[in-house]
Amino acid sequence: MDFELDETQREIAALAADVLGRESDTPWKALGEAGLLALAVPERLGGDGLGVLETAVLLTEVGRRAVDVPALATLALGVLPIVAHGTPEQQDELLPLIVEQHGVFTAALSEPSAPLPTLPSTKAGPDGIFGMKINVPHAAEARRILVSADTGVYVVDPAQPGVSISDGTVCFEGARGEELRGAAENLRRFALAGACAIADGVLAGALDLTVQHVGTRHQFGKPLSTFQAAACQVADVYIASRTLHLAALTACWSLDDYDLATAAYWLAAEALPAVHTCHHLHGGLGLDITYPMHRYYGMAKELTRFVGGVEHRLGAIDVH
Repeated sequence: MDFELDETQREIAALAADVLGRESDTPWKALGEAGLLALAVPERLGGDGLGVLETAVLLTEVGRRAVDVPALATLALGVLPIVAHGTPEQQDELLPLIVEQHGVFTAALSEPSAPLPTLPSTKAGPDGIFGMKINVPHAAEARRILVSADTGVYVVDPAQPGVSISDGTVCFEGARGEELRGAAENLRRFALAGACAIADGVLAGALDLTVQHVGTRHQFGKPLSTFQAAACQVADVYIASRTLHLAALTACWSLDDYDLATAAYWLAAEALPAVHTCHHLHGGLGLDITYPMHRYYGMAKELTRFVGGVEHRLGAIDVH
């Protein structure tokens, strides 16, 4: 099996690296202007008609630079399920909000004590949608929220009455939404695939930053990289990074539930400890807010929380 990127995917990675590497106060807008938000959008709506793997390549580059943009929320939790399950009319209404206006979408999946549940307790019926969702990424910025409920997935405008948002928690009290038929299982799959793709980049970026640091920082007249203890710790991070890369790529390629559960477990179990090691190898510099390491740590922590943590992910593997 060949896991090398094809020419199109390499071009996406290179363009994303170039756009995200520029000094910009509006990186999300810059990604949109470069056409990168439209990778999976149908060609009839100004997109490229590509798929999950190409979206994952972009998400990995976002993670590699630890840029705070709503890429996971909008692309994995918004564009992919709308393209896969939306009617032409739904796509015509929703996707231009992202492609033309660079709007933010997200999905509300997790519930208290239930990360990414297969059977949500949120209710949807004739009287509207009722329930509480937590860990909703970029909820306050979202133009639309895809809500998983007991009867399916619904696209909700958060500006309507019946929706309240506070620090990533979204409460629905009779909110109205349009059903995205057949999206329930794939929405969870897209969420896990997207989180693992970003985490792949986060760990790779943190490792690159650390290798550069220990190779140029000197103690006792020698680079830190020449000390056995530092070299062994970098090697451990390298192993974790390469394993996560392979697991994430496999999961995004197959969208198989077992592959996704395995990749998400590796994310939850290894990404944050590995980034913590990178922090340790930086010493006090890693805590400097003007230095980028804190961004990698923050993203690794948020992604671990998003997928539900180590114990939950291990249980998900047992189920499959």
